[in-house]
Amino acid sequence: MQVGRGLSLATLRGLPMFERVPDSELEHLARVSTYRKVTRGTTIVRAGDVTDSLYILISGSIKVLNSDEEGREVILAILGTGEFFGEMGLLDGEPRSANVVALEVCEVLIIAKAEFRRLLTEHVDLTFYLLRSLVQRLREADRKIESLALMDVFGRVAKLLLEFSEMQEGRRIVTRKLTKQDIAKMIGASREMVSRVMKDLETSGYIEVQDGRIVLHEI
Repeated sequence: MQVGRGLSLATLRGLPMFERVPDSELEHLARVSTYRKVTRGTTIVRAGDVTDSLYILISGSIKVLNSDEEGREVILAILGTGEFFGEMGLLDGEPRSANVVALEVCEVLIIAKAEFRRLLTEHVDLTFYLLRSLVQRLREADRKIESLALMDVFGRVAKLLLEFSEMQEGRRIVTRKLTKQDIAKMIGASREMVSRVMKDLETSGYIEVQDGRIVLHEI
């Protein structure tokens, strides 16, 4: 059933954040929120902008990144379908802390600040979902800091591939499309070093590329 602005009730119900939200609320949300489709490479959010809305990925994937004055970038996170971004400034009132760029064609649901805060006050399950997600991201940040401090580049590459993989048809496959440059920016290494590590992993039989996807054997 279409409930507004090209969004169906089934689409909203399929987003983990709204799993326990009543249909009547989702119908209202579809009417007052904004649907946006963006192409690969589009900057959806810019660091320093005023925080006025929450973004939820209906489809596609994005990268969250920051850069210095010389243009060097560090990728803070890669998010996919069903995940959200832009929540930090809605909670603490600060400007956007990072840039968000589409890695492919993305469909995004945009919820205004006032509407998002109303949802949190009226739906405790949604509030707990947000809290669990924020705690999970904090734990991931802690693990990243630990790996940067304690692991060499080989270990950091292997750890990242494992984190972005899942079992599919009896094989452990890296489900996100990651370029060597993306990996380098995520683990704090050069692209050349990542290329050497990836080649070593492939030569040693730990990984192989099948149909354009990285398959892990034993890392």
